[in-house]
Amino acid sequence: MRPSSSPASAILLAALGIGLLSLMDATIKGLSDRYGVTEIAFSRYLVGTLVMAGVLAVLRPGWPSAETWRTNGVRAVLVVATALCFFHGLSVLPLAEALALSFLSPIFIALFAALLLRERVRPPVWAGLVVGFLGVGIVVAGQVGAEGVARGAGSAWGIAAILASALTYALSMVLLRARARHDPVVTIVAIQNAGPAAMLAAPAAWTWTPVAAPDWALLVLVGMLGVAGHLVLSRAYAQAEASRLAAMEYTALLWAIGLGYFAFGEVPGVATLAGAGLILAGSALAAKR
Repeated sequence: MRPSSSPASAILLAALGIGLLSLMDATIKGLSDRYGVTEIAFSRYLVGTLVMAGVLAVLRPGWPSAETWRTNGVRAVLVVATALCFFHGLSVLPLAEALALSFLSPIFIALFAALLLRERVRPPVWAGLVVGFLGVGIVVAGQVGAEGVARGAGSAWGIAAILASALTYALSMVLLRARARHDPVVTIVAIQNAGPAAMLAAPAAWTWTPVAAPDWALLVLVGMLGVAGHLVLSRAYAQAEASRLAAMEYTALLWAIGLGYFAFGEVPGVATLAGAGLILAGSALAAKR
């Protein structure tokens, strides 16, 4: 096993990775009114594959083992499921609401880490997860009270898709923790991009919509943000327990509030702000020794 860095540095890396991925999510939401979910997802992973090919050529981490291919191949399937479900939810729901609903994933991460990796989930971690989850509940309750649960079939499917993505995302992150202690980070992220790109190529070609010239830059940005975010997150999960980092996922709501306001004019209410305060408190509690 590789030597671990300090938990504090892993927590900072996780926060940075989540911030980069939140910016990617906002860019995807802006593109989703013009292009299909499959096309956006394929473009995101194709760009990521090209970027990682350059990284691999420079670093030369060596050919992956059979176990690396098997585990990360399973992760690639989970990544595709997560991306398609989550991108669909982003296309029909407000950014902050989509992120809030996705925050079941830290609970699943802690549970899967205990079941699959035999990690001991310490009481402060459980307390942080509960506090953060209460904050998410306040956000969702405030939005439901303002708009109602039934906003049409599209929104209902969007909610279901986000919840499904939370489950598949959690499982993929625990598998990442399992392999990050053995495989080079660049190898993990390369397979995480190349596998989904290969799986999505045919569906994307079937539903392809011609891309306007300015939007190509945004699609490339989506891919680069995805690569950068997952490289940073992979490094974080290689340095600390999955259960310790799980609550840091909640900080994405803070990014969603800011990006939703500046990019889409989505103004957070009192419930959203109150819930965000609890989410920050939960993240700090779970990260404490």
